[in-house]
Amino acid sequence: MSGCVYLTTMSRPTRCIVSTAALRHNLEVARRHAPGAGVWAVVKADAYGHGIDAALSGFDAADGWALLEWDKAIEIRARDPARPILMLEGCFCASDVARAARYRLDIVVHEETQIDWIARTSPSECAGLRVWLKRNSGMNRLGFDPGAFEAARERLQTLEPVENLSFLTHFANADRAGAERTSVAEFAAATPGANSIRSAANSAAVLSMPDASFDWIRPGIMLYGASPFGDRSAASLGLLPAMRLESTLIAVRTIAAGACVGYGSTYVAPRPMRIGVVACGYADGYPRHAPNGTPVLVDGSPSMIAGRVSMDMLTVDLDRVPTARIGSRVELWGDHIPVDTVAGHAGTIGYELLCAISSRVPRTTVDSVLLEAET
Repeated sequence: MSGCVYLTTMSRPTRCIVSTAALRHNLEVARRHAPGAGVWAVVKADAYGHGIDAALSGFDAADGWALLEWDKAIEIRARDPARPILMLEGCFCASDVARAARYRLDIVVHEETQIDWIARTSPSECAGLRVWLKRNSGMNRLGFDPGAFEAARERLQTLEPVENLSFLTHFANADRAGAERTSVAEFAAATPGANSIRSAANSAAVLSMPDASFDWIRPGIMLYGASPFGDRSAASLGLLPAMRLESTLIAVRTIAAGACVGYGSTYVAPRPMRIGVVACGYADGYPRHAPNGTPVLVDGSPSMIAGRVSMDMLTVDLDRVPTARIGSRVELWGDHIPVDTVAGHAGTIGYELLCAISSRVPRTTVDSVLLEAET
């Protein structure tokens, strides 16, 4: 016998489970950290891979939505006629100005050309624009540098279509204690006055910089149960995992000491052992560069990857899981294996893994939590 038994008939078992209860819980954590501030629920990148439908349900208590994809924003507007929707990268072309007015989308202005587009659009086509002027606080991606910020403000204030002008920035180092103290003070000084509506705080700032909350916060990754910090777990922050990526074993093989596993023979068996084949690979969104030893959960017990992740499969060490057999459930991340832990082993961040789930992986939404928060 070859020592390998194969599953004969069943649909592919890889799936992604999203908990709206966890999304709801994490939104409440964000709100508790910024009492009195409005909450933009950031739902870009298909709600960080969790799906817009799940996000609209789980974040129903949010004060507004923030994203950058115009088609998704228009879809959300059709389903939510009242709440504000913030376009984080603003207009991508001149015709977007009229679209923003038509669908009542708040637009970020971060570049002079975007002001030109507003100025050239007929006031009858874009009346009532709600604009957020972005200030560069050191990220050096988008936003007006401090020396040009005031001129941009003055120009926008003269444009007839601009009904409301608010102010926004984004921090490069909010995850480093004390690193943005000066940036917060400078942003506050550049946007004075009782009528200034301001937004600055991303997830890291929400959790660690109360003076950056201002009028609106923009939590992203924390809403999905992952940590914005490299040295603090999501559980320690009171967050719940909102996504579980799972599959099953589709084959079990016994190999001899010295036998190799997978492409490149990167894993060599140190002893006679059982190897399990999991129906999940990099085409599903699991990181190809996850090394030997990356944790997984098999049949409720800790295990680890053994061999290089391939397109449709990965292999795991079953010596610690004597009960494992074909059909045993495998958690790749979720309840017991934090996505941040997998990301750390793979040399990346949880954001990337959550956003990378492939369209071929079916998503199931549940209203129960995957795992209770630590207290």
